[in-house]
Amino acid sequence: MSNERLTEELLERLLASSTPEAYLDEGLTVDRELPDYLFQLLGEKGMKRSEVVRASGLNSTFVYDVFNGDSRLGRDKAIMLALGMGCTLREAQRLLRLDGVSELWAKNRRDAVIIWCVEHGYSRTQTDDELYRLGEKTLLGTGPLR
Repeated sequence: MSNERLTEELLERLLASSTPEAYLDEGLTVDRELPDYLFQLLGEKGMKRSEVVRASGLNSTFVYDVFNGDSRLGRDKAIMLALGMGCTLREAQRLLRLDGVSELWAKNRRDAVIIWCVEHGYSRTQTDDELYRLGEKTLLGTGPLR
């Protein structure tokens, strides 16, 4: 990954600035699009899109459209893609943010399970198994039998 500053550090600098322009003139903002980030991750992880499709469980045409910037993922599919790419938690959160959906939140039961799975390197299938086992809606949209 490039040496981007942490959001917390940038927030401190923004709040300490005398005007918004003073902060903006520092050139610290990043205009990154989701496809650019996805291709960056592919390169860093040495993966092919076809491998991501298989590992994520997503439709191949849809994944290619996302990489081309023609489609948005939505939250659960973004999580599935992050798991399929073997993202770290920080990478997964950035992917979610760039897709315009809410990040994983440890105060939410389902999100907490997903966070734990991402942190422990679980696959999409293993994550769905954990969600199901704990009575949460899976990423594929199924729930436990009650």
